[in-house]
Amino acid sequence: MATTTKALFRGAATTNTGTLLYTVPSSTTSIVTDILIVNTANSSATFTMALDSVSIATAVAIAANDSVVISIKQVLGTTKTITGGASATTVNFHISGVEIA
Repeated sequence: MATTTKALFRGAATTNTGTLLYTVPSSTTSIVTDILIVNTANSSATFTMALDSVSIATAVAIAANDSVVISIKQVLGTTKTITGGASATTVNFHISGVEIA
């Protein structure tokens, strides 16, 4: 089995909380290890995220110029997804993990 550590998603959030951020490739299992959410604005915002349609954060407040770290070890099977979004596009998601093929 090949194991690849990688950034599963890095980028700005959209204001649609159901935005597709990552899909596990076919014939692969992924493990989400860490999620960093950063608000670069001078005003507070909220973010929402789900793993395989199961919410892990719903309208969670993030202060101005602040960050939230979620240390999480969750397995996602083939074709499962990570979705999310925020109340402002100044919120950035950094999702790290491992793909096992």
